[in-house]
Amino acid sequence: MQPSRRQFMIYTTAGLASLTMASQAQAQAMLGEAEPTAVALGYKADAKTVEKAKFPKFADGQLCSNCQLYASKSADAGTCTIFPGKLVAGPGWCNAYIKKA
Repeated sequence: MQPSRRQFMIYTTAGLASLTMASQAQAQAMLGEAEPTAVALGYKADAKTVEKAKFPKFADGQLCSNCQLYASKSADAGTCTIFPGKLVAGPGWCNAYIKKA
């Protein structure tokens, strides 16, 4: 039994749709400093801009890239368990920082 043209079109369309959805699921947006969770935790995309008076826990050398909660995805960004579904900047910082063991 040979597949019909209609079956071919249905399977092709379904396959392309699933590929499109998969690529969209993998694309993550960068976390913005103005997002509510980021504001609450004092997230900064560049640790050099952290207000030390406002966040006394901050110390030089603390970066997202050397935090236990961070998983690198590229040279500049990665994922963080505190901010699911978003990418955070490697040279960034937030008040949830935990030194990587």
